[in-house]
Amino acid sequence: MTVVARRLRIPITAAVLLASTGCSNATPETASADGDPVSSPAGYPVVIENCGEEFTFLAPPERTVVMNGGSVAEVSTMLALGLGDRIVANAQNYGISEVEGRQAEIDALPTGDLDLNDAGDIPREAMLSLRPDFVVSTYDGGFAADLGHATRDELRQLGANSYAPAHSCAGDVAEGTPSIEDSYELITDLATIFGVEDRAEEIIQTSRAEIDAVEALVADAEEPQVLVLFVGMSMGSGGLGDVGATGIWNDILARAGATNAFASASAGMFADVSLEQAADASIDGVVIVSYQHPDPESEAHRLFEEFPQWAASRNEDFVVLSDSIYLGPSNAAAVEAIARMSHPERF
Repeated sequence: MTVVARRLRIPITAAVLLASTGCSNATPETASADGDPVSSPAGYPVVIENCGEEFTFLAPPERTVVMNGGSVAEVSTMLALGLGDRIVANAQNYGISEVEGRQAEIDALPTGDLDLNDAGDIPREAMLSLRPDFVVSTYDGGFAADLGHATRDELRQLGANSYAPAHSCAGDVAEGTPSIEDSYELITDLATIFGVEDRAEEIIQTSRAEIDAVEALVADAEEPQVLVLFVGMSMGSGGLGDVGATGIWNDILARAGATNAFASASAGMFADVSLEQAADASIDGVVIVSYQHPDPESEAHRLFEEFPQWAASRNEDFVVLSDSIYLGPSNAAAVEAIARMSHPERF
């Protein structure tokens, strides 16, 4: 579902009426010294549709909480848009980033001193205690009561709007096949909510130009078969490990002139690939995706020792990535890194 955003030129009193009907974040009405209402900032109120619900923003959020869900997409996007000072608690951190300075920015963000649940996410009571005015989740399940989270309605009662990337509105982040265009949609959505559309336009234009340049360099090249292996996570059930199947990485690989060797191994994000299947596969390159892993390069060398028959093993063709291969503002970095591994002769 595509988020629909519109800017409303309505009096603050009308906006407060919207809040009372359950369509907004119920930001408290401000007043001048003589008690008269003060209008919303220029360009506000903004109404967005997200996951089938409407939310009205009377002003840019000031107290944003970023949930985890095994992502850095949302916090990276906010930082790229220059919105780090709007975050009061962040639960997203991969421990590494392809963007210079990004990891230091993430490390410097407040965490709210929260005790996260077993899934590394923010439980209901902890969320409500933060008193946010905006909550961002990786998927709509971040607002599911049966998973122990504060619901959208409970957040609304606090005066908080909520948001999840449009492609994940079915409640399962694995639903659908996200692409780089979904990254641009996430950037645009958050920029619209915070009133920084010019920054979003610059980020997206730069990304498109960088990706177009790489695609031109690898045009008509033979596409190698690439294994995408996630290390430091626990999504698989053994065998080769956490192998990427259906995800944004397939679009990234295609733009880099490569193909996911196990794209059809599962309809979900991750595939269970046996050691026998891996041994029989033709693997020309390996993308190691690191999540809080102390030595991700060692995982590539382990594979090369175990599967010396792979072309990737003979040539030691691998690259380590993290946040850039997921939804977010840095996909161009992943496209270039994979293209350089797959087609070094073109650079």
